[in-house]
Amino acid sequence: MKLGRKHGWLLVGIALWNFVVWGTFIKNLAASHASGEDRPGGYYVAHSVLIVVDLAIGVVLGLLGLKILRRNSTETSDRRTR
Repeated sequence: MKLGRKHGWLLVGIALWNFVVWGTFIKNLAASHASGEDRPGGYYVAHSVLIVVDLAIGVVLGLLGLKILRRNSTETSDRRTR
């Protein structure tokens, strides 16, 4: 299966969405901690692990999407020069 530009844009979009959602969550988590909200330590550990893993997935998907977009733009320009 060949991945096209649509797939590349989809992966970049999902990566950006991951960063927006988890960035907002980080901000809210930090604000609740700063306001003195009483949560067990496991809550922060579990959510920190989720944040790190999901941001890593976002990086991988974003890089894969950009790679697909670059490859397809190179192929498109090669076809135009022929």
